Amino acid sequence: MKIASFNINGIKARLPALMDWLDEAQPDVAILQEIKSIDENFPRETFEDKGYNVETHGQKSFNGVALLSKLPLEDVTRGLPGDDADEQARYIEATVVGDHAVRICGLYLPNGNPVPGPKYDYKLAWMDRLRARAEDLLATEEAFLMAGDYNIIPQPEDAARPEDWIDDALFRPESREAWRKITNLGLTEAFRARNQAPEHYTFWDFQRGAWQRNDGIRIDHFLLSPECADLLTDCQIDKEVRGREKPSDHVPIWIELAA
Repeated sequence: MKIASFNINGIKARLPALMDWLDEAQPDVAILQEIKSIDENFPRETFEDKGYNVETHGQKSFNGVALLSKLPLEDVTRGLPGDDADEQARYIEATVVGDHAVRICGLYLPNGNPVPGPKYDYKLAWMDRLRARAEDLLATEEAFLMAGDYNIIPQPEDAARPEDWIDDALFRPESREAWRKITNLGLTEAFRARNQAPEHYTFWDFQRGAWQRNDGIRIDHFLLSPECADLLTDCQIDKEVRGREKPSDHVPIWIELAA
């Protein structure tokens, strides 16, 4: 089973690029972030024509997440538990039923800037809620993964110029501590489980020629439960997508799970 995560930075603007990548990569499941569309305006028929089941949790102009799956999607839920007042569309869950049933948690974690401030407080509180959700899922002892744009640079080697990010919400000590509290529950970070080398990034800013200079950061991640990690056979980043026409500032990252 091939499962991919892709922050597309606007479904309307990136639909041709997204469709080209889907045709090329052929993921069984695609987890999308920043669709920037309400559910009613999401072009679901375009994906259904390609054989995908579609579930969305949208929001006008901002945020928004979606699941595309060639396999059945069951028990779909929307919104991260823990704060009934949170109206931001950043989280969706469903169980993919294939050779193995896997609970898919698609997320778009808050950016958190500027620091300090309410946006950073919201980011850290959101991460506390994500940790609580991971604890609940771990208690089931079923295979699950949490994937998407985490807006977290875990280590200095995950940035081309880490010194530029010292005071940024993506790299602040409190952010990385919250990340470690989640991973230390026993989750496997898929990319680092397969590749320890530096200079692997998933995001390049549109400004200052970041792509041309490879001035990137790695902020899109897969975290796998022990039962899911046992099935992991590969994890790669489709870096070349960033150099295509009208790209997102992110590129897809994907895993392969054994049948």
